[in-house]
Amino acid sequence: MDSFLFGGNKQVKVIHYVLFLLGLIFFGLGNAIAVKVKHVGLHPWEVLNVALYQHFGLTIGTWGVISGLVLVIISYFTARKYIRIGTFLNALLIGPIMDFFLWLDFLPEATNSWVDYLIVFCAIVIAGFGGGMYVAAGLGAGPRDGFMLSISNKTKLSVSQARILVESFILIIGFILGGPVFIATFLYTFIQSPVFQKSLSFFNSLIEVYKNRKKQIREDVYL
Repeated sequence: MDSFLFGGNKQVKVIHYVLFLLGLIFFGLGNAIAVKVKHVGLHPWEVLNVALYQHFGLTIGTWGVISGLVLVIISYFTARKYIRIGTFLNALLIGPIMDFFLWLDFLPEATNSWVDYLIVFCAIVIAGFGGGMYVAAGLGAGPRDGFMLSISNKTKLSVSQARILVESFILIIGFILGGPVFIATFLYTFIQSPVFQKSLSFFNSLIEVYKNRKKQIREDVYL
């Protein structure tokens, strides 16, 4: 009986990690697609990463890792309760995943037409979908989310206000460094956030259904 229960808990844990990794893959894929049409604008954090890449080399994903780890270090001293294993995995993996998709060189190229806006729309939806997946896994907030939560705690701002403050600051720095800021940059909040919320709700419900099913199975075994 104990081995059955332990196995059940282990299966749930595996599902959480699989969901988390799939979420990172979708998020990295969405970012990579957006980078291919970066002239229409990128998310503020990617604006900064692209600007740093253009100035100092390395890769866009590498700068994503560096910025993520910097935020983890800051959060460690300001609000370490938001740092979990998923926070480190997020910081370390999304950048390389994005670089890998760019290296494969199969993503749609920029057409310098309205099609590029369709491409970036798909990229935003894919990234939002992936974000909901990895957050639903419950392994910890991403480094950027954790940082904004820590800012919210320290300043008494709401989480949304802290997000606007931080991302506006990052966007200004990226813009000064010559990063790709354009129309799509300002569409991210209006598109990605609702997709993220829907994805999060869907996968939270899916996990809950699975847990209830496992619980029902255990109860039936006891009976």
